[in-house]
Amino acid sequence: MQISHSQLRAFHAVAEAGSFTRAAERLCLSQPAVSDQVRKLEEYYGVMVFHRDKRAVRLTEVGERLLGLTRRLFDISIDAHELLMDYRDLTTGSLVLAVDAPVHVLPYVARFCARYPGIDVRIESANTDVVLQRLFSHSADLALLGRSIDDERLHSVPLRRDPMIAFVAKDHPWARRKSIRLADLDGTPLVLREQGSVTRQTLEEEMAAAGFTIRKAIEVEGREGAMEAVAFGIGVGVISAAELGFDSRLRALPIVDCRSHFTETLACLRAQSSRRILMAFLQLVSEG
Repeated sequence: MQISHSQLRAFHAVAEAGSFTRAAERLCLSQPAVSDQVRKLEEYYGVMVFHRDKRAVRLTEVGERLLGLTRRLFDISIDAHELLMDYRDLTTGSLVLAVDAPVHVLPYVARFCARYPGIDVRIESANTDVVLQRLFSHSADLALLGRSIDDERLHSVPLRRDPMIAFVAKDHPWARRKSIRLADLDGTPLVLREQGSVTRQTLEEEMAAAGFTIRKAIEVEGREGAMEAVAFGIGVGVISAAELGFDSRLRALPIVDCRSHFTETLACLRAQSSRRILMAFLQLVSEG
């Protein structure tokens, strides 16, 4: 017996939805029909793919491994659908960008939306580690990474390179200075990003190389949270020069002896790089 596509489709829908009822709604089938397909799959192979109780449906070990395969299977199905739709001049479809800093891609997104108004574009923000996870888990189509990643599974395009700068509240003693040096940050209360942040990692490496000490005033998750903390005078922050933007509460300070730069790299999975919607976005980026 060849494995049943309808059984795999039912299993995949339940695994993704976490519920037989929600899976049935997605598939436009009755719940008994979906349950029957999953039951037949389990009976034929003599396995359990779900732990079932009254409140939840959880994947077994076999179910987890099978979900990895069905994700690939249905990704191919989606690719087939998008291939056909793409050749209708990209009049429909979706594009998900997972980014470490939206500011770097917004100009390109604006042009892309103007050129292809039928495409539903969504931007999700996180630090580089989380962004990369979303790309590899097929939760995102494109990823903007705050550092270069050497991975043969990725097709990467360098986007920009910017220096690291410090920033302070407008009433901070340094607010009237034109610049600072790394030595100024030695022992100074700093507003640090969360672990896994490229900004924090770059600062730690730069300070360690210069023989200086980092003094944490507070740790804040996310760029916006760090900027708010600095604005309230909790400490000095660091950021990519391209990401501070304009905030009347803050003052930017170049770090004259800082050698580090932040690189922004746009990446997609190499296996999906021939998808027309990705090619269209990357082509737009190459136009500058």
